[in-house]
Amino acid sequence: MKKSILLLLIFNILAFSSEFITIGTGSVTGTYYPTGGAICKLVNKYKKETKIRCSVEATDASVYNIRAIDEGELDFGIAQSDAVYQAINGIKKFKNHPIKELRSVMSIYTELFTLVTRKDANIKTIDDIVGKRINLGNVGSGNEATAMTLLNDLKIKPSDFSYVGRLKAGEAPDALRDNLIDGYFYMVGHPTANIKDASNTSDIFLTPISGAKIDNFIKRNPYYIKDVIPANLYKGVKKPVPTFGAKAVLVTSSDVSSKAVYTLVKAILEDFEEFKKLHPVYKYITKKSLLEGLGAPLHEGAAKYFKENNFIK
Repeated sequence: MKKSILLLLIFNILAFSSEFITIGTGSVTGTYYPTGGAICKLVNKYKKETKIRCSVEATDASVYNIRAIDEGELDFGIAQSDAVYQAINGIKKFKNHPIKELRSVMSIYTELFTLVTRKDANIKTIDDIVGKRINLGNVGSGNEATAMTLLNDLKIKPSDFSYVGRLKAGEAPDALRDNLIDGYFYMVGHPTANIKDASNTSDIFLTPISGAKIDNFIKRNPYYIKDVIPANLYKGVKKPVPTFGAKAVLVTSSDVSSKAVYTLVKAILEDFEEFKKLHPVYKYITKKSLLEGLGAPLHEGAAKYFKENNFIK
């Protein structure tokens, strides 16, 4: 009996001496969720020494993660750089509610704005979505925010569609297969299980998002960049598809401890080649690219590691 009480006391002491951090991600079929898992895998590798333990939570992604961090429900989250920029400046989805305590930890990879369509819907250009059944993304998601930013710029209203979907990204491939929608927008790193699922159950077409209108849109929104979805990542998609993108950024709050942020950054950077092997989307990232397109100031814990290792002055 005394031994059991002693073990319980030891367990409680260890539990209280550890710091638990949670990373908000996105749909389990997207790229945010495995990215959170990859980060936690490296952080937890050193949990005995650091006393920091990391877990992942599936969420509604960018906008949700930022708001949950602001409300103290999450310690870290992954978000699109455009959403991060809008949050710190109190515009668009964050109008009249700037989140000044939002901080960047690092940029991870480039997300590409993708329009996945049924081949028989004949949506060859972005203008062809008028009159179609299009899923914009669930309310409050980064998908919805980016889609609406683009549509407003192109003077296309939701009322111009025959149906406006508000499904989560993970629900869209089944809706496409069941012919409930003609297409869906998805801001994501490639390749992704979501679009692989869609291409395995439907004849899909990735509609190019390019041309003079898109060039002007990017000029007006400089946190976006032109990019290309590589060929042969998905069944039936044999040519590269031009589009635009933003960075997937790991964010936190200035209230989160410098120790936790420093430990997380160190775990990734000191096992960087191992990290890059954990998902195909990390293939093209470099240590230099981790500081590109952040959208919000660096957290002091991240800045400390980057300064110590001569990434920044």
